[in-house]
Amino acid sequence: MNVNLAVLIDGDNIPSAFVKEMMEEIAKYGNPTIKRIYGDWTNPSLSKWKNVLLEHAITPIQQYSYTTGKNATDSAMIIDAMDILYAERVNGFCIVSSDSDFTKLATRLREAGMQVIGIGEKKTPNPFIVACDKFIYIEILKTKSKEKESEEKGIEKESFEKIAGKEIKLIADTINDLSDDEGWAFLGDVGSLLQKKRPNFDPRNYGFQKLTPLISSTGKFDIEQRENPKGRHKLIYVRNKEKRMMRSNH
Repeated sequence: MNVNLAVLIDGDNIPSAFVKEMMEEIAKYGNPTIKRIYGDWTNPSLSKWKNVLLEHAITPIQQYSYTTGKNATDSAMIIDAMDILYAERVNGFCIVSSDSDFTKLATRLREAGMQVIGIGEKKTPNPFIVACDKFIYIEILKTKSKEKESEEKGIEKESFEKIAGKEIKLIADTINDLSDDEGWAFLGDVGSLLQKKRPNFDPRNYGFQKLTPLISSTGKFDIEQRENPKGRHKLIYVRNKEKRMMRSNH
């Protein structure tokens, strides 16, 4: 099934520099049939967006700032999102903002059975992150773009977050939740459950494109490839090394 997405961008809250990478990322999850950006276009601070809107067929929505200190853009986005929801034109939403004001909206859309993807900066408050099915940090997309530039210019790659004990425990607990009697769990299921437990968990935060090399880098897990009876791609299973040690001691 083709997933149609409504992409709603908070122009006041998101930098325009990486819109190309952002739209490429969104395309992985579905077809962005509605693409709108909200802001006061009379404000010079939004001028950088104007150059990229036509290139990516994003429709600008004018929202005047009626009152100082009140965010009219948020209200316009929320009203539009509910109109789109009731029109039943899409299967999911991508809310691009670092603003916690969209927490209730994300929750309401998910209650209606919509898939909700959030994109924002690492400063995004946790309530909005956990209200989404998946949350992607713009910094990941920035790094991807910078890596391309660095390769061309011969500059060293940017450093990433180091995977900490709490992330390793999260992976280990998730494997235990799904494992068979031998301690093995299918990696695809592990990845899906990790996403449900923590929407902003993404191997790219730690410098890995996929989950397998991230898990391998910790040295805490066994990885096994198995033949796939339904296709040519092998199936990957993972197990906690502690589980193996416990079994061998019995």
